[in-house]
Amino acid sequence: MKNKKRVFLIVLDSVGIGEMPDAHKYGDEGSNTLAAIVKSDKFRADNLAKLGFFNIEGVDCKEDVLNPLGSFARLAEASNGKDTTTGHWEMAGIISEKPFPTFPNGFPEDFLEEYSKRVGRKVICNKPYSGTEVIEDYGKEHLETGALIVYTSADSVFQVAGHEDVVSLEELYRCCEIAREMLQGDLAVGRVIARPFVGELGSFERTRNRHDYALTPTGPIIMDDLVKNGYDSIGVGKIYDIFAGQSVLETYKMEDNIDGMNITLDLCDKDFNGLCFVNLVDFDMIYGHRNDVDGYAKAFADFDKQLGEMLPKLREDDIVIITADHGCDPSTPSTDHSREYVPMLIFGDKIKSGVDLKTRNTFADIGKTIADIFKIDSAIPGESFYEKVKK
Repeated sequence: MKNKKRVFLIVLDSVGIGEMPDAHKYGDEGSNTLAAIVKSDKFRADNLAKLGFFNIEGVDCKEDVLNPLGSFARLAEASNGKDTTTGHWEMAGIISEKPFPTFPNGFPEDFLEEYSKRVGRKVICNKPYSGTEVIEDYGKEHLETGALIVYTSADSVFQVAGHEDVVSLEELYRCCEIAREMLQGDLAVGRVIARPFVGELGSFERTRNRHDYALTPTGPIIMDDLVKNGYDSIGVGKIYDIFAGQSVLETYKMEDNIDGMNITLDLCDKDFNGLCFVNLVDFDMIYGHRNDVDGYAKAFADFDKQLGEMLPKLREDDIVIITADHGCDPSTPSTDHSREYVPMLIFGDKIKSGVDLKTRNTFADIGKTIADIFKIDSAIPGESFYEKVKK
């Protein structure tokens, strides 16, 4: 096979680096996820700092370094939105002009009536809610009646919670598959999410048996081009779910961020030829949405430590890109995602040090750059920066 290379694309889910100019339209003025967690005494980022993380344009919450080992940019989101699906789709090559629909007042009653008939269970809640609070507030009724807890958030999601002793995982997943099939047209949310939980009244806990059901990508993605050209396409974490499995040929589920990076470290020792696309969701799911600044900062420090373990494993032709998909500032009153710029670091033996790519107009530049790295033609939007950074 021609041009043997490995690219590791690691998404630090929700690690935004400051409000975008249109943040006010999303209610996110002043949001800056990175600046919030830097203030915690749990924060460490020695390896990221050496690579140029704090040299990125607009990042002034920590001192930059004199001779960064990587090259770097600040990326603006061209799509209308601030959610996981929109962000990942854009970096893979889909710019979403129309945001996915949200339901601040809950889902239409006629839809829920039909849904209830299809799944054979009543539905309760039907409003935006924190995932931990909704099971506390509706868990008793759920245990007594077996009704599904259906809720949403500021994001484009239809979430279904069920206690694993009341609704088996198999049934909960089936209920979500039915919802995904029904939620089309004006109701086509970005994701349907199964939210199983366990425990007793007053001490419920969500489990890691969550499962996401995304829409099928609405256009070509970089992984399509890689697969067509005979390259590997590997997903770690929820990448397979985000792209509804499209052109993700090998997938690894993870327990948490540390496990996700351990899987990535193992893949560093594996011979593959193509893309390893990694999502580390805990920053967002466990810390951002729960406004846990110290927890977020500690998770960031843990990633930085594991990144230090990854660096010596990299081979001569390997390229690593680190980025994010949106913000989720844990220091603001909001528990939702924030409309922020995201960081982009690129490094490897064949990548120049210290190239400042300034602010770029779309996350899609990442997908276009990956196409360039593998020397394949791709119709996806964006502008490659590979020529500017390759040695």
